[in-house]
Amino acid sequence: MPAWPEHVIWWHVYPLGFVGAPIRDGVDPDADPVHRLDRLDPWLDHVIELGLNGLLLGPVFASETHGYDTVDHLRIDPRLGDTADLDRLVSAARGRGIRVLLDGVFNHVGRGHPAFRDLREDGPSLFRGRWVDGRFEPEVFEGHDALVALDHASADVVDLVVEVMCHWLDHGIDGWRLDAAYAVPSSFWAQVLPRVRERFPDAWFLGEVIHGDGPQIVRESTIDSLTQYELWQGIWHGISDGNLFELSHAVERHDELLSTYAPQTFVGNHDVSRIASAVGADLVPHALAVLFTVAGTPSVYAGDEFGWTGVKEERLGGDDAVRPEFPARPDEVDPDEGILRVHRELIALRRRKPWLWRAHTDVIEVTNTAIALRTAVGDDAVVVALNIGDEPVSLPVADGRQLVTGEGAPADGRIELGPRGWAVLEA
Repeated sequence: MPAWPEHVIWWHVYPLGFVGAPIRDGVDPDADPVHRLDRLDPWLDHVIELGLNGLLLGPVFASETHGYDTVDHLRIDPRLGDTADLDRLVSAARGRGIRVLLDGVFNHVGRGHPAFRDLREDGPSLFRGRWVDGRFEPEVFEGHDALVALDHASADVVDLVVEVMCHWLDHGIDGWRLDAAYAVPSSFWAQVLPRVRERFPDAWFLGEVIHGDGPQIVRESTIDSLTQYELWQGIWHGISDGNLFELSHAVERHDELLSTYAPQTFVGNHDVSRIASAVGADLVPHALAVLFTVAGTPSVYAGDEFGWTGVKEERLGGDDAVRPEFPARPDEVDPDEGILRVHRELIALRRRKPWLWRAHTDVIEVTNTAIALRTAVGDDAVVVALNIGDEPVSLPVADGRQLVTGEGAPADGRIELGPRGWAVLEA
């Protein structure tokens, strides 16, 4: 595994929404390019000002609707622009020291993919399914009829994914997010990734895994890191449901992963309700305090730093609220200044203490509405104290002596927090 992921914190963007591209009606994947991708350029300095140094891009390849129904992995979606537009963005990011990760949808494709359109019963197939009375009935992804499943037992699919990954790594990107990696056999990735690493040894691979045995998947697949949905759920539900024992359990489970890999951590992404909607704006700092002080490779979903809201719904268009268009420039946003400040302060702490990437966290004390966490390596420690209740609390802070952000002052190894108060301290 390369060394650089230890120091990266991602800004996660859903490009089609960000640039205001049409998502459903009238999308023509063969249309002439509309050069919208350069709308990201003015935001790169915002990434740096936040203290981040990674740009995790959602799907950018030609597709029929939302980007996850790919029809050409080697062509930029014409709603975003063309290859030259991506090259310019990668170059501009690299010039600022920003790493770039692309979203690889290698579990399925859209029905408009040429290999599916031209499928013949007597020809080679990239897809799972069966021929019935001269008609191919494909397997589809999780009941989505528009998403045709690739056949990961096929050597042709292995070759296709190796070709696609190497093609864009050759254009200067730093690695891949592997969409729906939990639905792909680990043996497939174990064939693909070593071949890619032979040419690009510094590439990093992040698997989207919602459930399953993470350490086993990493060992069998050779994927470097997996998305940490269990911690996200522990943070969200622990805070919103007033049950911090759930958060405590998630943190302890999180620690168990570290002997195998450092997970990718988050409190928001393109597939879930925004954290400000999930827990309320006044408790967003509590969620961030956990995110930025436990082990892993953190990401900020673009817009969360401003305190934006949005609820994901299970319906057609139900993602739109969490995938909005962004203004032309950061200075056109009217942010929640408190949430923006907390992001900056906690990201700065993370930058000062890169050892947090693989450090273990101890639960010092927990009740339904209050928790104290200590993450440490040797004599260096970070302590988080959270109160999500409506009454003041007193919490132990061990060797946490200096307030980094939040409220209160430690005395005699404890800190007094007001209703919904929080504090992050260092030794």
